[in-house]
Amino acid sequence: MIEVRGVSKRYGEKVAVDDLTFSVRPGIVTGFLGPNGAGKSTTMRLILGLDAPTSGTVRVNGCSYRDLAAPLHEVGAMLEAHAIHTGRSAYNHLLALAQTHGIPRRRVEEVIKLVGLEDVARKRVGSFSLGMGQRLGVAAALLGDPATVILDEPANGLDPEGIHWIRNLLKGLAAEGRTVFLSSHLMSEMAQTADHLVVIGRGRLIADTSVAEFVRRASSEANVRVRSPQASELRKELVGREAQVQSIEEGLLEVSGLTGEQIGEIALEARIVISELTPLQASLEEAFMSLTGDSVEYHADAGEGNESAKPVRAAA
Repeated sequence: MIEVRGVSKRYGEKVAVDDLTFSVRPGIVTGFLGPNGAGKSTTMRLILGLDAPTSGTVRVNGCSYRDLAAPLHEVGAMLEAHAIHTGRSAYNHLLALAQTHGIPRRRVEEVIKLVGLEDVARKRVGSFSLGMGQRLGVAAALLGDPATVILDEPANGLDPEGIHWIRNLLKGLAAEGRTVFLSSHLMSEMAQTADHLVVIGRGRLIADTSVAEFVRRASSEANVRVRSPQASELRKELVGREAQVQSIEEGLLEVSGLTGEQIGEIALEARIVISELTPLQASLEEAFMSLTGDSVEYHADAGEGNESAKPVRAAA
């Protein structure tokens, strides 16, 4: 279990993490989301003892990371998959790590097989593709068979088969009762992998909730699809209630500004037949954009073809 309590981190005048509190529980996959510059990498470094918090406490399995007698057996982490000596083979890289904790050679061979690097295990890491490097980083994280796994962008550079593999691997680790904490910018993949989300922006907590609840919050004002043989009459009724109505095709409307229940009540009062009434749920990507929009530090300027990033003033 990971426990972050009232943690802040300052670098001079820059506040990277601001009074952050959340827990990562075992048995589920917890996704860590936030716009660029939100403080995700800093938070992960604080969890792993690579930085010290300015204030607050971080505990992994009940104690500070620096107090773990054999950290590879407790916490497996991948923050930068390619921080490896490029002249070493994958096997020797893992073997060197294993020898620091008395981990046997057979475990090195097990994790190499687990991540699918058997054919290149004796090749120098410098010749590895991005995806192969990611697999090696995951192997290093799992080397000590840890109870807690922390991965930063584990699907980066993986092909479709690799993405499917990492998804099933992480779900399997959680099913074994381990604590699994990962960050990713691939929203579609996070939607299929994570059970719970911790979302931050400008170093502050935005959400600590299930994926379903996070999407539901963003979908509360989403559109409703309505199909009716009396679509024209229904449109007039809805517009009269200050709803925004778009005609998609004959007999099909898309309505915003009213809930499905409200639309149904209006139709009933007007004696209008409805054959379909479907709330259009937001995707995780849409939910993320909706709920973190005020926390984005840089926006691209879409006007006149100018894509330069412009800083946005911090929200009060």
